[in-house]
Amino acid sequence: MNNRLYVGNLSYDVNADSLRSTFAEFGEVTDTHVVMDRESGRARGFAFVTMNTPAEAEKAITGLNGAMLDGRALRVNVAEERGARGAGGGGGGGGNQSRGGHRGW
Repeated sequence: MNNRLYVGNLSYDVNADSLRSTFAEFGEVTDTHVVMDRESGRARGFAFVTMNTPAEAEKAITGLNGAMLDGRALRVNVAEERGARGAGGGGGGGGNQSRGGHRGW
């Protein structure tokens, strides 16, 4: 099992310190990352917490999934591994590719 946890349904007022102290009840927290909106600078309502061991991560999931924090029921589960990210956009790219009948003006 992965030690990195996804934490969703967070209050916009939660910060890394409050998240760390909440998860520390279940073991050693090695990293916290509250995801922030680039434009507003405000928390986006989810975060990632890394526990020291898989066993501690499992204890945190069991103890905190559905638990209330700042008036909201947390959603805690194992974070999915992020796949290789492309260059974005998803378009064909390709510049000057001719498609059917180039006439060489």
